[in-house]
Amino acid sequence: MTQKPMPHPLIIQGGMGVAVSGWPLARAVSRQGQLGVVSGTALAVVLARRLQLGDPGGELSHALAQFPFPAMVARVVAAYFIPGGKSPGAPFKLTAMPSLRPGRELVELTVVANFVEVFLAKEGHQAPVGINYLEKIQLPTLASLYGAMLADVDYVLMGAGIPRCVPGALDLLAQGQQASLPVDVEGAMSGEKYSTTFDPQQFCGGSAPQLKRPLFLGIIASATLALTLARKANGRVDGFIVEGPTAGGHNAPPRGPLQLTGQGEPLYGARDIPDLDKIRDLGLPFWLAGGYGRPSKLAEALSLGASGIQVGTAFAFCEESGIHPEIKRQAIDLSRLGQAYVFTDPIASPTGFPFKVAQFQQTLSNAANYQARPRICDLGYLRHLYRRPDGSVGYRCPGEPLEHYRRKGGAAQDTLGRKCICNALPATAGLPQVRSEGTEELPLVTAGDDFANLAQFLTPGRDSYSAAEVLWALLPPADSRAKSET
Repeated sequence: MTQKPMPHPLIIQGGMGVAVSGWPLARAVSRQGQLGVVSGTALAVVLARRLQLGDPGGELSHALAQFPFPAMVARVVAAYFIPGGKSPGAPFKLTAMPSLRPGRELVELTVVANFVEVFLAKEGHQAPVGINYLEKIQLPTLASLYGAMLADVDYVLMGAGIPRCVPGALDLLAQGQQASLPVDVEGAMSGEKYSTTFDPQQFCGGSAPQLKRPLFLGIIASATLALTLARKANGRVDGFIVEGPTAGGHNAPPRGPLQLTGQGEPLYGARDIPDLDKIRDLGLPFWLAGGYGRPSKLAEALSLGASGIQVGTAFAFCEESGIHPEIKRQAIDLSRLGQAYVFTDPIASPTGFPFKVAQFQQTLSNAANYQARPRICDLGYLRHLYRRPDGSVGYRCPGEPLEHYRRKGGAAQDTLGRKCICNALPATAGLPQVRSEGTEELPLVTAGDDFANLAQFLTPGRDSYSAAEVLWALLPPADSRAKSET
């Protein structure tokens, strides 16, 4: 299908967390003429849990009715939907863990979940919508992409790794052809290669539709990575988001040997500042991210040759975001009081990437809460693949029980301080798993350094702000696209 030209946005809303950048937020931003982005992380879990809550607003049922394969929808609904919702003290039914050769149920759930999120984000307006994925979460990527493309997604954004093979996979999936992606396996022998595969024709039970190929934006932290993607990707790269270490979520590690500040955070220096001259020379559009959620920063980015900015934290705590309302209220109060603090934790994430954690007493950022939580790994999105002595592939996570990790050949020191992000992030969005005696998984909130500045978006007498108000604050007053629709 021929790619329709579209004007690039000045502002891209970050695709954050699990269900933080959900369809209500992306729709709100896109309706204002900028690029709304849904998070594609663990959407199978999100859909399954929302169905178990009974779909009280009916939006999921509405979107599911538009999915082109009703039999798959019927299977998903039969597996997870609970009319009226589960009882508050009952645990959520678990979804299968991602694997190299996933079963039909998980593949269908993943495709359907990504379709639903993008479909709802795009409904009611004609503006583009994007979806954000992490390269580190490799196993569900192809099925996720296909679901988003069935819903006509316009942009795919990907960071937390080097997604060189994703552009080519987009090309093949759009043509209805089988696509594969390489998978990292720890301990793989020389010459051994592992991959995941998705065949649209097999999935569709015959001929697969021709789909629009979305634009691909690589999220990068250096000119070197931009050059690698531009020159060595197996398909077209359409632009970059240049993300600095002040951005929320996973950060690129500092270049060179890891050094820590006195507070225990990774120390970034001059070598970690992206060379924008080299990025500009590639001739592709780019957006600057990390600390750009203030009114003067868009003009600054444009003066540096950027097409615009990506903003995450300001949107993460707006009214339309998926973060639990009580967490948003506390965040805004902390910002007002000048007490909002983010710690760049070098070891919290099982990925090994530094992870920015907003500090709240009633979350896993509190050391006592972290120590009290039993180590459980039952979602598995951040598990590492490793080669067993017999050549087969196993799965382990530094956040799982220590004895399990060691039995699988993992080093005990790799588990120190690791947090179960897979369970904590859904809890941040109000989807916590219920454990023994009715206790719930605690949240872990990620935010960029602009966390301290949330109160700037409040108007007198208000305790919250909307996505539109963020855009109105960041865009030039004369830019009518900020108020194109309300």
